[in-house]
Amino acid sequence: MSGATATDSTGGSALTPPPGAETPVRHPDAPEPGTPLGSHYEQCFGCGEAQSHGLHLEARAGEGVGVTAEFTVRPAHQGAPGLAHGGVLVSALDETLGSVQWLLRTIAVTGRLETEFVRPVPVGTTLHLRAHCTGVSGRKIYSSAEGRIGSPDGPVAVRARAVFVEVQLEHFTKNGRPEEIKAALDNPDQHKVVRAFEVNP
Repeated sequence: MSGATATDSTGGSALTPPPGAETPVRHPDAPEPGTPLGSHYEQCFGCGEAQSHGLHLEARAGEGVGVTAEFTVRPAHQGAPGLAHGGVLVSALDETLGSVQWLLRTIAVTGRLETEFVRPVPVGTTLHLRAHCTGVSGRKIYSSAEGRIGSPDGPVAVRARAVFVEVQLEHFTKNGRPEEIKAALDNPDQHKVVRAFEVNP
C-alpha cells in the first residue's frame, strides 16, 4: 500500500507502536551482528537457494534488533523494461522485515505492510536493505525498513513499515501443503527446521 496511511481504531497509525508498547529486546541467543542469517527455507521466493527466479536475498544480523540485506535485481525481476517490478521490491522489503523476527526468536507473520516507492530501481542494481524493530505490543511486532541503491549509503529507493503478528507453529502445519510441511519437519538439521517456520511473508 502506498500513499494513504492506515489508521487504527484510536485514530493513530496502525503501523506505529501504540503508547505503552515495549522496547524490543534482542534475544540472548540471537546471532552476533554481522552474522549471515542464511536461507530460512530453500524454497522461499525471497531467500531460498532452490528458487531459480527468486530474489536470493542475503540477510545478516545487524545491531540491536535489526538486520541488513542485499539483493541484485535480475532480468526475471523486471516489470517495466529494465526496471524492477514493484511487487518484487515489496517482496524484498517483506523478506528483510521478516528476518528481524529471528533476532527476537519469535514466530510471526506479516499482518500489514505499507510501502513507499521513492525512485525506480534498474535491472542490475544491488539494493541494500536495512530493517529494525520499533516496538512490541502484545502479539504485534512493529518494524520499518528502507532500501538504498548501489551501496548502504546510496539514494533511498523504497521504504516500508509493517506489523507482524506472533503465531504458533500450528499456523504453518495446519495451513501449509502437507508434503512441504513434512519435508521441512523431517530435516535432520534442527536449526533449519526452526528457521523454516520463522516467517510467512
